[in-house]
Amino acid sequence: MIVDGKAMAQDILERLKEEVKTSPGLTMTAVTCAPNFETKKYLEMKKRRAAAVGISLNVVELPQESTTEQAIECVIAVAKQCDGVVVQLPLPEHIDKEAVLTAVPKGKDPDGFSYGEKNDRFLPPVVGAIDEISHVHEIEWKNKKVVVLGKGTLVGVPSARYARKRGAKVRVYDETNMDKSSLKTADIIVSGIGQPAFITTDMVTQGVVIFDAGTSEDGGVLVGDVHPDVATVASLMTPVPGGIGPLTIALLLRNLYDLKRQ
Repeated sequence: MIVDGKAMAQDILERLKEEVKTSPGLTMTAVTCAPNFETKKYLEMKKRRAAAVGISLNVVELPQESTTEQAIECVIAVAKQCDGVVVQLPLPEHIDKEAVLTAVPKGKDPDGFSYGEKNDRFLPPVVGAIDEISHVHEIEWKNKKVVVLGKGTLVGVPSARYARKRGAKVRVYDETNMDKSSLKTADIIVSGIGQPAFITTDMVTQGVVIFDAGTSEDGGVLVGDVHPDVATVASLMTPVPGGIGPLTIALLLRNLYDLKRQ
């Protein structure tokens, strides 16, 4: 089954649009630095979805040569002027990503970067998308063998935490310890490595559940980590585009609304 993330996201956005009417004037700022193809496409989609539900999204684009200190100063400054701040990853390698993310006030962090620390107020958007899909399609995590590809802040780390909280047996890989053979043993795969069509049909088992949260550019087209043919063997798979991406944006906006209400 191919998950229709667009339809699921639209349902969330329609409900959110009505809720936002009770709290008009919601604003969010996205801070980015030297955005690549994928980042620009994603920001464009965020702006459109936000506007559609009555939320204003402003994008602040820092130049390539910006320092960590300048990025932090920008985050602190914009946080005083809006209801939520998004640091759009990736940032250039010379910028200390963790330091910039830490600068986002927790009360204005719809990305939920503090997920897993003390009490979680809500799920980060990517994990929220996985959770939403799991509930709609009745995906069981308890005692399942889960392989997470990537150890990033947006996908890998929070997804692994989520799977463990749901009672799964989790293994996490990235380029430093990649074991392709492990995919054959997985009941559920979550991928966020950003390598076009990395996962192929011969690498997985019949009936596997795959959450493809990786995006990259291939010939000017946005593609995922999973080859489309894998849908022929997967019991459930999220496509790129049209899977986790639209849901992630909808849930980011919902998190912003929930932050404002708290």
